[in-house]
Amino acid sequence: MEATLQGIFEAGFIDYANSKGLAHKHYKAANAIINCRTDAMGGHIQRCPDHHEQHIQYHSCKHRSCPQCNALPKAKWVDAQHAKLLHCDHYHVVFTLPHELLTLWRYNQRWFAHALFQACRDTLITLLKDPQHLGALPGLLMALHTWGRTLNLHPHVHCLVTGGGLTDDNQWRAVNYNYLLPVAVVKALYKGKLLSHLWDALNDNTLTLPPDLSHGQAQRLLRRINDKSWNVRLQERYEHGRGVMLYLSRYVKGGAIKNPQILNASEQQVTFRYKDHHDQKHKALTLSRKDFIERVLWHVPEPGQHIVRQYGLYAHKGRDKRNRCRLFLNQAPEADVIDPLDWQRFMVDVGQAGKGRCTQCGKALVRCGLISPVKQKNKNSIKSGPSRGLVQQAVRLDAAPSHLQGTGPPITC
Repeated sequence: MEATLQGIFEAGFIDYANSKGLAHKHYKAANAIINCRTDAMGGHIQRCPDHHEQHIQYHSCKHRSCPQCNALPKAKWVDAQHAKLLHCDHYHVVFTLPHELLTLWRYNQRWFAHALFQACRDTLITLLKDPQHLGALPGLLMALHTWGRTLNLHPHVHCLVTGGGLTDDNQWRAVNYNYLLPVAVVKALYKGKLLSHLWDALNDNTLTLPPDLSHGQAQRLLRRINDKSWNVRLQERYEHGRGVMLYLSRYVKGGAIKNPQILNASEQQVTFRYKDHHDQKHKALTLSRKDFIERVLWHVPEPGQHIVRQYGLYAHKGRDKRNRCRLFLNQAPEADVIDPLDWQRFMVDVGQAGKGRCTQCGKALVRCGLISPVKQKNKNSIKSGPSRGLVQQAVRLDAAPSHLQGTGPPITC
């Protein structure tokens, strides 16, 4: 078995799925991971203009949980966000969900993610607009992260916050002290805002409660965690926001684990590497294959839900305010059109420009000739039912491109 996420899912997902009642999003994620860059996705031909060579390029799945095909989308996202960044100090703030709420999270992921973003946003904007602190509207870039380093369930929100903001009279005001906000104040307000959302949802019966948690038990749970100090971390000041923004880009696409982390995979177990945040040492963890697949699927985001959001000065409709700030920061106005990053320039940026050129003459390969997706009938495919909503041929076990062996399909350039 190949020690990659694709190889592990290809070999073990069917057995795992047949023993579980999974949501449709989990089947969709598994299908994408298994079929990514195989003949099941279709593809195209890349050919030398002088016909020295040609290569088959299978299409990517572009699923947010797939680790092998999202380098270019991440780079495009980084380019777009970098064009927005104000040339000022930035701070990194991390809001963590108490582990006592993890069971409720599992049953209410879409609601919880939205409530978590709202609580984090309102906490920062309320405090920073307060004249006792900054007294100005900041820029916020937030990313939801649901996994810990061992793939455990650990929902938290990373925030990139400008070290200054726009006042009500349209003046730039910078943070003029060594910290963004008093951490005790941030913790208390964040706890109050998220608990307020939880109480409202519980009283309105908006929350779906686990079978073993009654309404009264849920109320006692909320009272109990109200007595705790919640975990919020305010990092030191950064002279610019690009480093934190690059850190946030890890969560835009690519899923909870990258292929280089996987050390070994067999029919029984999977071993992967992680960095222990307690002692900063790299360690290895071994899980059964089913447990590993389960942990990966815990972190499949809800369909259509944004896991990265912008608020305040960095909101999508905040360009006029950003340009006002740029005047004070001696920064050129934000461009109306950003030159999109194409794959050829991306390959140059990552030092692999040769992959897009002919090895004999050095000319850029041109795209020509589409290859249709191959629908394979597999006796071992997952049996879909009304509750699963899976297309029968979507999960496939065999990726051998038999129809492309030899000279390849007829194409016209």
